[in-house]
Amino acid sequence: MGAQPTVAVIGAGAAGLATLKALADVGVPAVCFETAERVGGLWVYGTPGSPAYRTLHLNTSKARTEFADHPMPAHWPDYPDHARVAGWLTDYADRFGLHDMVRLRHTVDRVVREPDGRWTVHADGPDGPIDVTVDAVVVANGHNRVPKPPTPEHPGTGTATQMHSHAYRGPEQLAGRRVLVVGGGNSAMDIAVDASYAARRTLLSLRRGVWVVPKHLLGRPSDTLNGALARRLPWRLRQRITQRMLAATVGPPARYGLPAPTHGFLQDHPTLSDGLLSRLAHGEIEPRPGIAGFDGERVTFTDGRTDEIDLVIWCTGYRVEIPFLDPALLGDGADTLALYRHVFHLDAPGLAFVGLMQSTGAAFPLVEAQAKLVAAQLSGRYALPEPDRQRAACRAELRAATARWGQRRPAMRVDFDAYLVELGRELAAGTRRARATGATA
Repeated sequence: MGAQPTVAVIGAGAAGLATLKALADVGVPAVCFETAERVGGLWVYGTPGSPAYRTLHLNTSKARTEFADHPMPAHWPDYPDHARVAGWLTDYADRFGLHDMVRLRHTVDRVVREPDGRWTVHADGPDGPIDVTVDAVVVANGHNRVPKPPTPEHPGTGTATQMHSHAYRGPEQLAGRRVLVVGGGNSAMDIAVDASYAARRTLLSLRRGVWVVPKHLLGRPSDTLNGALARRLPWRLRQRITQRMLAATVGPPARYGLPAPTHGFLQDHPTLSDGLLSRLAHGEIEPRPGIAGFDGERVTFTDGRTDEIDLVIWCTGYRVEIPFLDPALLGDGADTLALYRHVFHLDAPGLAFVGLMQSTGAAFPLVEAQAKLVAAQLSGRYALPEPDRQRAACRAELRAATARWGQRRPAMRVDFDAYLVELGRELAAGTRRARATGATA
């Protein structure tokens, strides 16, 4: 294992692996606890707790998803499947010698802050429980593991089989069924497209409109176009340009029977799908508004229409839960937690988070940048600003996020391109602070 670990990383998915690599780069010893039998997190199909399904592919292009330190192979398709991504993450761990730092099949059940400011991590493994006391803890366990049921509950009693998208594995679960898919995210669209080929009938219920973006526009991966604009234009102008481009290329959502979005593009996570609009246009997926109620196998929608169904798939997202931390450290909940630059806990030195955010684009480059910031701080190369400046920055970010995203988890929201630039600037500013105080290692 080498030197005694001074940092515990919880989770060996993309965020945890990026953190281990960043720590190794600056010579900070670390140990990582991972519940599963292999690294890769949610991308490992069939691993207990993973929401991956057989037809899952990236919904951001490889060029905008890959790590700067570990590009995806040039010969891969623009949107690789889960097996390629999981293998690529394993290759990342192989290339940078991360496996020896990971304790697989170890589930962290408690993290305790000691009186001296250190942290004790309690984990249960194949040989029984273990405790490790370290100087710092990095939470990198992801937030797509605890299914969130629909809220509020719909009136009436339905007898159709119900499942959350977390339990979906492949089209064979849909074969011959009358399927109702509920939700407007990427998983909902993927599952609805799968159902349109396997099920007897497919309905898609959206309570509110979403922006559906083809994976390619003007012959290029669609997110690369927005990325090119982001380097030159503010998000409001990018929004107008993108909305006009979508109107010209695919037309308004109403053309496909979908509700019009009430929010502008880039004010929620976009939904990318090549198949959805085509299957809607061919009548193989039937759009419906929100659900008014259930009565046996009959569902009534808010426009008064009724349909017979025998399977409901709730694509209603996930709760953000960090059960091993003291609730006092999470305030009103992990999804409302104020973190400096979405990374550092304001009141608990030595506690950092990598991946506790929701991006307008890919997550991997962002967790890689967050990990480098954490590693710089723990090695003494980066210094945080004074606590009052950290709090002021958090308040300003929350105001701006609420103005842009409303109440849809504003504390977690980041603009992919703007945040990546911000993390680079923060690392440079913190490096100057460390030098000014003579703290640089």
